[in-house]
Amino acid sequence: MRVIVAAALLALSLPACAHGLLESVRGERLPILVGALLFGAAWLLYGLGARRVRPHGHEALWMHVAMLIAALSAFGPLDDWAETSTSLHMLQHMLFMLAVAPLWALGRPLPQWRAMLGATLQPLWNGILRAARYPVATAMVHGALIWIWHTPRLYLLALEHPGWHMIEHACFLFSAWLFWWSCLHAHPRLVPQALLAMLLTLMHTGLLGALLTFGDTPFYGDARDLQDQQLAGLLMWVPGGLVYLAGAGWIAWRWLGRLWRRQQRVGSSPLGE
Repeated sequence: MRVIVAAALLALSLPACAHGLLESVRGERLPILVGALLFGAAWLLYGLGARRVRPHGHEALWMHVAMLIAALSAFGPLDDWAETSTSLHMLQHMLFMLAVAPLWALGRPLPQWRAMLGATLQPLWNGILRAARYPVATAMVHGALIWIWHTPRLYLLALEHPGWHMIEHACFLFSAWLFWWSCLHAHPRLVPQALLAMLLTLMHTGLLGALLTFGDTPFYGDARDLQDQQLAGLLMWVPGGLVYLAGAGWIAWRWLGRLWRRQQRVGSSPLGE
């Protein structure tokens, strides 16, 4: 319990370290404080809910690691550095979509949150579970948000206004969470769709990364360094592609493992002889 409280306090204290708590309360930094409070509340509720509904296996570990990475990425110094560096801004996005989101999916936090909030948000939980049944659809929604927020106009809007920056973070985090959840926990009948969703995401993010890498002019204004933009494209293209390949490999390995075990059971039964 002490670890949970300390982690929640860390999440709440990060805006004070990065921007100054009083500055956050005044004016445009208010959305950062609100985001930190909501984030800390979600983390604390998960920790309390885990005492009522015990997580399975390493689920609690994945969840706490994911929340720590998210807190450091969204409210730590990286958020300040990302305002002036395209590559660090891309790194922040990659941490949300390729580290936090899959760890959230592996952590399966819904039972713990439901244990604390009861039926208050039942329509939300039901909506999340329904969306997770459609891997390709969640991949398309996630992909659309990636491209929309990387258009120059919205990219600069998020940098100039902390409120829009928090909305951008939420779009990436929750759409990526649904995408990874629907793929990593796909029903055996939906595994081909999950693999297709991974392939589509690998292809379009690789295309966006290549456009940023081979672009000969800064996409986000002359004040941005072209080489920094190219580095951002490489981050999305190469490490990002490797993560999606690893995810697809893990899904396929589990699927083939289930098929092999089923064949073994059928072959060893009297009816299979």
